[in-house]
Amino acid sequence: MNLTVFLELVEFKAKTASVLPFFIGICFSLYNFHKLHLGLVLLYFIAMFIFNMAVDILDNYNDYHHATEIHDYREKTNIIGRENLDLTIVFRMMIGMIIVSALIGIGLSFLVGWPFLLMGLFCYGVGIFYSSGPRPLSSLPLGEVFSGLTMGFMITLLCVYLNTYEVFQWNFTNLGGVFLISLPNTLWIANLMLANNICDLEEDEKNNRFTLVHYLGKQQALHLFVGMNVIAFLAILISVLIEVAPWSMLGTFIAAPFINKQVQIFLTKQVKRETFICAVRILAVGAATQMISFALTFLF
Repeated sequence: MNLTVFLELVEFKAKTASVLPFFIGICFSLYNFHKLHLGLVLLYFIAMFIFNMAVDILDNYNDYHHATEIHDYREKTNIIGRENLDLTIVFRMMIGMIIVSALIGIGLSFLVGWPFLLMGLFCYGVGIFYSSGPRPLSSLPLGEVFSGLTMGFMITLLCVYLNTYEVFQWNFTNLGGVFLISLPNTLWIANLMLANNICDLEEDEKNNRFTLVHYLGKQQALHLFVGMNVIAFLAILISVLIEVAPWSMLGTFIAAPFINKQVQIFLTKQVKRETFICAVRILAVGAATQMISFALTFLF
């Protein structure tokens, strides 16, 4: 397995979905609590990144096994079949990554307390059952909710808790603040899966995967795609107005014209190899601009 194949197997291009919520958590911790445990968050980042890669391997592994014989998805689309990868090697690599990340997470739990362990277990459960079991989460109408909340909200919350565990209070103010600041990422990540499911509607139905798009219909799903982008920017505005984020974060609106252009391109055509990249660009540019705009407050 060469590097190019490995990076596709772990879907390295999609790692923005986990990295930027992590940095938003650091910014939130510094701005609202003036705390940063650099060593702890670095260990958390390593565990998070490794587990994220393992989950993407698991998704490809399960998709390969669950593919029906109706069309050539297994042989020509799935990275494992297309590159004729050894299933035993792929499986062992995935299990090894899960074990390493879990050991780091358990170690961190001993240092910062059981809430970190419980949140981590929830994330591991979603990650593993996202594509596993008789009814994977990704094949259900709530797939977008699970992916968005886990990668957008929970990654940020775990980072904030890790930095502030000595003083963090489990109240509406703190949880509401973290939820609001992470809502743009939550929605953009959910939109990533929604766009994928819109593009793959016919293929998913052939593979007995009945996602949210199947129940809404493609047109209503496209309306939802637009609406979640609008709500993402409203969340940024509200988070500044209620002072859980600095005024500098309004700089995220610089990305609005670009995001609107990508939305319009996707509305015109929903083809996986041509326009799914629009959702990836929206997440990457929107989340990066939010994080950079937030971080600018620490320079002045």
